[in-house]
This record gives sequence, structure tokens and C-alpha cells, in this order.
Amino acid sequence: MEKMSRAFDKVKMMVGMEVEDEEQRTAALGESNSFALMDEFNRNCTLSTTQRLYGFAICFAAGLTCTLLSMLVFFKPIKFAITFTLGNLLSLGSTAFLIGPKRQVTMMLDPVRIYATAIYVASMIIALFCALYVHNKLLTLLALILEFGALVWYSLSYIPFARSMVSKIMVSCFDTEF
Repeated sequence: MEKMSRAFDKVKMMVGMEVEDEEQRTAALGESNSFALMDEFNRNCTLSTTQRLYGFAICFAAGLTCTLLSMLVFFKPIKFAITFTLGNLLSLGSTAFLIGPKRQVTMMLDPVRIYATAIYVASMIIALFCALYVHNKLLTLLALILEFGALVWYSLSYIPFARSMVSKIMVSCFDTEF
């Protein structure tokens, strides 16, 4: 195995590629052990660019369709909550096709948006719980309002300075001192 590794290193040097030394290899192995489950999941999810685009388009179209169809049942909060939340989940999942599931999760858990992600995911769970198990229209409607606000705040976390700008606008709009 060692001979094979050295042979590959020589070929890489002939082609002009950088060759990793032993320390870099062991560091990479140690780093991969901490994300072993996610790395293995990514290896099993290898798709071509065309397949990724098809997956994104289908998943996003289905999410958009569910979200738009939820408007037809707007006055029935339980049905609205189910279709709206399903649309959000499909749209959120569609981006995993473009950037990969590991990068999607890494970006969602980034310190800049960890709270927005947690509130968004929790609000979807709460909305589904209120719609499917509690069957209370008022609680479902409140959960949907929370979910929509969390969706907007989560989406703004990907735009530089958008959350601070919206915060300043909201403070200036609702400031009671004249």
C-alpha cells in the first residue's frame, strides 16, 4: 500500500499537482473521523451536475406548488399548515441538491444563523404538531405566523446585512417616541 501511495505521489508531481506529506494525511484522517457519518453520507450521495439540477428543480417546484396550493385552503388553518410546512420543507431540501447535504447542514449550523435555523425548524415542527395532533385552529394559526416569521428571518440570514437593516427599519417603524 505504501508503494502504491508513493507511486501516486510521483505521478502527481510529474503532472504538477501538490503532494500531501504524511502529517497532512494524518491530520486529514483525524479531521474526517469527527465528521465520519456526514462524509460517508456525502460519498453515498454523489450525483452528476444534471442530476443535481433535476433534483433541485423537481424538489423546488414541488415545494413551490405546495406553498401556492396552501393559499387555496387559507381559511382552513389545519390544511393550510400541513401544505405550507410541506412546501417549506421541500423548498429547504431542494437546496441540498445544489450544494450537497453536508454543506447545507454546515451552512444552517453556522454561528451566524444557528438561532434562525433552530427557530425555523422548531416552528415547522410546532405547526405540524398543532395541525396534526392538537387540531386547534388558533394554535395552528399562531404557529404558522411564527413559521412565516422564522422563514423570513432565516432567509435574511443569507443576505449580508439584511437582518440588521430589517431590524433597524422595524425599530424605526414601531418607535413610539416622536
